Amino acid sequence: MIAPDPLPLTPAHAALAAHIHAAAFPAGEAWSASAFATLLTLTGVLGWIMPDAAGLLLARHVLDEAELLTLAILPERQRQGLGRRLVQTWIMATEHAGIARLYLEVSDRNRAASALYASLGFHPHGTRKAYYKDGSAARLLVRAGARDADRISPPFR
Repeated sequence: MIAPDPLPLTPAHAALAAHIHAAAFPAGEAWSASAFATLLTLTGVLGWIMPDAAGLLLARHVLDEAELLTLAILPERQRQGLGRRLVQTWIMATEHAGIARLYLEVSDRNRAASALYASLGFHPHGTRKAYYKDGSAARLLVRAGARDADRISPPFR
């Protein structure tokens, strides 16, 4: 099954975004509606939400770099291609914007997300030890954007 095209995430979606985030993340780690509303008004911040509100992605672009801020999929809808579709949408947006590099971080305990990101061309770039509240490390990943695809040497290719 191919996931539908995500819709632009706007400040009007803030409460819904907070609901999705709360369902997808452990207690105490979810973002509030006011956090989403504020972030979505900042220059360079953009996001997408699935039409059925089963998932969202929020990212930030600064100059020629982009960072995935959060990806959240409702637990009952995980492993159905929604996360892949959202990340692919973000990647396409960065290509249109001429972004050189894409960055994200993922818990070293989140094997499903790590596998998804690797399948989409992200490579290890570093580690932040004991970064998350549960004590897990954050794996920093990078992917060459369209502008730098020919200039980034392995392992960043």
